[in-house]
Amino acid sequence: MFSADRNPKLLQEIAIENDCVVVAVDYRLAPEARFPAALEDIYSALCWLRDNADALGVDVSRIAVGGESAGAGHVASLSIAARDRRGPHIAFQLLLYPMLDDRTGSSRPAAPNAGRFIWTPASNRFGWSSLLGMPAGSDAVPAQCVPARATNLAGLPPTYIGAGSIDLFAREDIEFAGRLMDAAVPTELLIVPGAYHGFDLAVPDAAISRRFTASWKAALKRALTR
Repeated sequence: MFSADRNPKLLQEIAIENDCVVVAVDYRLAPEARFPAALEDIYSALCWLRDNADALGVDVSRIAVGGESAGAGHVASLSIAARDRRGPHIAFQLLLYPMLDDRTGSSRPAAPNAGRFIWTPASNRFGWSSLLGMPAGSDAVPAQCVPARATNLAGLPPTYIGAGSIDLFAREDIEFAGRLMDAAVPTELLIVPGAYHGFDLAVPDAAISRRFTASWKAALKRALTR
């Protein structure tokens, strides 16, 4: 999920540019709160949004969910949970360099040129182990927590995935996009050459960052104006 604390300007831009309501969820964090705490928090927020749509001026047929990094991984889990629980309809999911697979950097080696900046294999093992309450890459990991372990991706909302080519998550994001397409989910994938994890936040005025941001903003606007 996008953070209102870290980047309120971005949420304001999304609201203004799309004339929409933006809800940012202050979900519980690991390791103090392990799975499924965060998922239940954001699912409850989604249900609250649907149930209060009239008062908030929200069109329930055009609810989009989005996030970056670990937040984007939670968004992917949320979309799967909403489908499986027959919960609120999600019209679009925006996943920016999403953290989707606990096996990356643990039971599956990272690509040699990936994950050297910002988020490393060691960071990934620590982050996933904190959320799961067990070592990342374990056989007993609950699939509901790890989007890449979900066996069925059919029926998920149209999806935008963006990442840098030397991001630790690039390979798992590409694989997830391919599986979505195989499941007949409308999917847009953008891989930015030479970009590392969170590059658009670190250097927002760089040309590649501006192009990246313009791309996902355009995808979001298309989804909300259909």
